[in-house]
Amino acid sequence: GATRLSALSSETTTGVKRNPNLAKLGAGYLFPEIGRRRREHQEKNPDAKIISLGIGDTTEPIPKVITDALQGAAAGLNTKEGYSGYGAEQGMGGLREKLADRFYGGLGIGSDEVFVSDGSKCDISRMLMLFGADTSIAVQDPAYPAYVDSSVIMGATGTLNEETSQYKNIVYMDCLKENGFFPDLSKVGKTDLIFFCNPNNPTGACASREQLQALVDFAKRNGSIIVYDAAYAIYIEDGSPKSIYEIEGADECCIETCSFSKYAGFTGVRLGWTVVPNKLKFSDGTPVNRDWNRIMTTCFNGASNIVQAGGLACVTDDGFDAMMGLVTYYKENCKLIRECFTEMGFEVYGGVNAPYVWVGFEGRPSWDVFAEILEKCDLVTTPGSGFGPSGEGFVRVSAFGNRADVEEAIMRLKDVYGK
Repeated sequence: GATRLSALSSETTTGVKRNPNLAKLGAGYLFPEIGRRRREHQEKNPDAKIISLGIGDTTEPIPKVITDALQGAAAGLNTKEGYSGYGAEQGMGGLREKLADRFYGGLGIGSDEVFVSDGSKCDISRMLMLFGADTSIAVQDPAYPAYVDSSVIMGATGTLNEETSQYKNIVYMDCLKENGFFPDLSKVGKTDLIFFCNPNNPTGACASREQLQALVDFAKRNGSIIVYDAAYAIYIEDGSPKSIYEIEGADECCIETCSFSKYAGFTGVRLGWTVVPNKLKFSDGTPVNRDWNRIMTTCFNGASNIVQAGGLACVTDDGFDAMMGLVTYYKENCKLIRECFTEMGFEVYGGVNAPYVWVGFEGRPSWDVFAEILEKCDLVTTPGSGFGPSGEGFVRVSAFGNRADVEEAIMRLKDVYGK
């Protein structure tokens, strides 16, 4: 019976061709693959208490000042005065103003340049829709996989070279320990878009003011647009710029995207924003802001009104202080993880201005190291090669975890690697 069923299902097709761009994608998206391997390990070892310092998901409760606002907005929907239906696709006016003041005060960014969304990852995909398939792209290598995978799906790339694990028509900007994880721009070809995450996921590196000025100058010389992902900017502690708009000329060549995911623990709540300055223009003079507005009003119905009420609480003084409390907690985790690997004699990067520690395992294949740590320590990390070929030989260890779990993970690592 089963054979007949599978034969039937293989014969029953529609006449619709599969999108060839999806067929170009390499292995599964990184994080579901890690989840699959974790489940496999748990099935083989049902009693194992697996700790995850892998995907970079927040673990600590959202501060009460913020959840009170979420609850209040939800309860308000049950009243005549508190009910609201569709909102502006660009976000509540009050929230756009407060975001501009809180994160871009004194940088000349107006509320009409801030677009509220359900998170940066979604905005990155919509940006590729904005720019279209006929767009050349540069990414940091290693980098957050969504930039490359979204570009492939949109049709902006060629096929995957299995040997190099790189796609044709993408310029990979090597970010290696040898160059301090900042690309040598003199070796980077001209592209339309430059995806740049700072502080960087996965390396935890943070660019200096001089480096960011060089990047902006490079983009302006080439007529490029930088998509600047500032998802971890709130973790910066050494005085480096927290926004690209602190750099002269950035408002003429940069879009900045950010989110409350790693600020307020909104990974499941979903709220972000993207800044598209009015000065940013396409080659024909059309303001990018106008086209972005058209994309958002077409593809998006606005972030949840309940969630935006939570966002408004995040940018009050009390809410911001509470968010900084969460950030400090995760940064303390980071310090413990850094110290653990440093004491054991590993090469350790990141973990100061970012919630990720980038650990070198003497050039061993990242997936082998991932498997070994999972097998011997019941600990989930993220293989560096999952972020691109330049990540080979490293694993990313996330500081997003409960303190007791982080301390337990450190004990297990020391038992195995501290000899």
